[in-house]
Amino acid sequence: MARKTDYIALALLLLTLAGCSTSPTQPGEGGPNEVDARVREPARQDSEGVQVHPLRNPAVEELATEAAEAEKIGNLDQAAVLLERALRIQPRNPEVLQHMAEVQLQKKDYEQALNFATRSYDIGPRVGEICSRNWRTISVAREYLGNPSGSVEAEEKAVSCKSTKPREL
Repeated sequence: MARKTDYIALALLLLTLAGCSTSPTQPGEGGPNEVDARVREPARQDSEGVQVHPLRNPAVEELATEAAEAEKIGNLDQAAVLLERALRIQPRNPEVLQHMAEVQLQKKDYEQALNFATRSYDIGPRVGEICSRNWRTISVAREYLGNPSGSVEAEEKAVSCKSTKPREL
């Protein structure tokens, strides 16, 4: 007959092994390196074409700059607070909405990342870097949320955001 301590040891072993396993819906680390590698850098590479930016509010710009600094040092909660303030001033700013989506992605809140990126795309430009970042964020969030076909579809749409002038001009 097994002793109580044998059951406890077995339970601890199983918990340890469960903690070591990885979920197939977690494709990467979800942190700043992944956001840079999978969202920002590819969008920058696609940004040689037409770019569309909203009117810039100095207070919103300052808050966004402070949020970027907080994000750089890893203070994602502070970055989110600053971006929330910016959105109270200018709730329909696609750049701020997208920045918030990227912060949420780093915080591993994939539903919120998807929500903010979708809102940014809905009111933002259909070409350029911001459009590409929207779709790339949507792709990563869908991947983490267990929607691989939706992720691939969003990645394909990111490519359609690139709009360059004809070579003759």
